[in-house]
Amino acid sequence: MAEFKKCYSYICRNILSKSGGKGMANTLRESYNQTNYKLGNHGKRNVQVLKEALQEIDENVESDIYGQGKIIEDFQEKMAKLLGKETAVFFPSGTMAQQIALRIWCDEKDLGKVAYHPLSHLEIHEQDGLKKLHKIETILLADETRVIELEDIKEMENGVACVLLELPQREIGGQLPSFETLVQISSYCKEQGIKLHLDGARLLEVLPFYQKTAAEVSALFDSVYMSFYKGIGGIAGAILAGSREFTSQSKVWKRRYGGDLISLYPYILSADYYYEKRASKMAEYYESAKELAALFNVCEGIRTLPIVPVSNMFHVHFELEKEEAEAILTAVQEMTGIGISGYINVINENTPAFEISLGDAYKDIPTEIVREMFGVLSGKISEVRREK
Repeated sequence: MAEFKKCYSYICRNILSKSGGKGMANTLRESYNQTNYKLGNHGKRNVQVLKEALQEIDENVESDIYGQGKIIEDFQEKMAKLLGKETAVFFPSGTMAQQIALRIWCDEKDLGKVAYHPLSHLEIHEQDGLKKLHKIETILLADETRVIELEDIKEMENGVACVLLELPQREIGGQLPSFETLVQISSYCKEQGIKLHLDGARLLEVLPFYQKTAAEVSALFDSVYMSFYKGIGGIAGAILAGSREFTSQSKVWKRRYGGDLISLYPYILSADYYYEKRASKMAEYYESAKELAALFNVCEGIRTLPIVPVSNMFHVHFELEKEEAEAILTAVQEMTGIGISGYINVINENTPAFEISLGDAYKDIPTEIVREMFGVLSGKISEVRREK
């Protein structure tokens, strides 16, 4: 308790005095929004994100028009080179890009069946778009708690046109298969005539763990999707890369989906700007994630998934009731001025958890203040556990 009081006193002097007299928050989200620092991401997602990306752009630069023009064509060529593919197409969303990719492979194989993880984005976040719009049947591989392994693919039923792998598997804390496993899966799919698609929304974020380039990872896949608003932190948008024939078909489907907006340059310019700003920082974010996860795991009643992160993201699990975890985080955020999370979900029926992705914001927090915050967090958890 003496250490807890010492931590609280330090934070009152160094953090709360800078809060500008903000009132006490009523909810976890409010307390998070009122903090001076955030552990995760790059900072606020406001109009300043776009203004920064455009501040040095010549106002006379011509926009793209319906998928054509120097702005979009140059960026697509740049991303194709990054991913080691013949060509690439810019899409306004990854949801659109991936549904189209799987439709193309199903049409080519004349098979209306694909396979992916039970917690794939297409399965749980897209309102069954693939099934409703394309009548494509989905086969779920592995169970919800682990990544897909070679044996899962070998044991799946016949008639699958394409297998989708998500790297990292976000809904289970950003876990990854080994690179050796990826090579084995790629070889097996080629032997069996099965197309392999990469949900690489966070592809850049896994490269430090694999110690590979984006092109080396992408070489194992027939088609690749990558997002520009996650680890990169752009406004929105995605790239879909593959062979020239594949991307030509994707452009037709992009038009059918209404994705050929008259101009996409705000998304393209911000994607390019933040790619250049942050692509080289992924190793830094990865190291920050390992450091932060270790601090969480020292706290009684908290564990991270994975225990040691394999990218810049991980999940934080509480051995408490959801209401208890929310009350603790709300109090700690109010006391310390450090934003840990603005939400808590319940997974596996009774485990409160939240996700955190490391970016530029973490390095803005003085190390001693982070460690003092964890002292307060540990103290609050101990108090609650003693009272139970």
